[in-house]
Amino acid sequence: MSAAAPSETTPFAWFQAGPAPAGWKTMELSDGTAVLSIPPDATPVQSDPGSVSAGITAPNGDLLVYLNATPRQGEESPAGWPHFRLDHLTGENAASVVRMSDRAGMVFGGGTGSCVADSYVTRIGAHHYREIACLVAGTRGSSVLVVAANTESWDLYSPVLEQAVDSYLAK
Repeated sequence: MSAAAPSETTPFAWFQAGPAPAGWKTMELSDGTAVLSIPPDATPVQSDPGSVSAGITAPNGDLLVYLNATPRQGEESPAGWPHFRLDHLTGENAASVVRMSDRAGMVFGGGTGSCVADSYVTRIGAHHYREIACLVAGTRGSSVLVVAANTESWDLYSPVLEQAVDSYLAK
């Protein structure tokens, strides 16, 4: 029996772990569990202790793209990752959340992970975002990867965000 070929209906069919494109920068988590690759036009932004974050901003200061890696901090598990992530968003700052797709058993550089793609609306300002959030386990520990963009600019930035997911390195 052969494996099914990726298709439009296969969640994360675009995913293919590999190195970041030439010119991308890297940001390593302080606990050494993962390395986030960011595009050349992204700059580091303030993040929680132990986390790394970067963004691309518009000339008016609006955040267009957000990339973040955080060491695993709670009871996240690969099997329950989609449910955990959506509950986290709702508890943190989302007025509404829609799960679009999810996939377990994804092979990242240095580890395996589970990812969920979702869209949400913030409680404050009613901003609409789409994100890909992954829980990735390597030999040194687990980490969470989040890449996001405003829904209006998702089609423009999704190829870059997908490359960031492809190049995420677990340690």
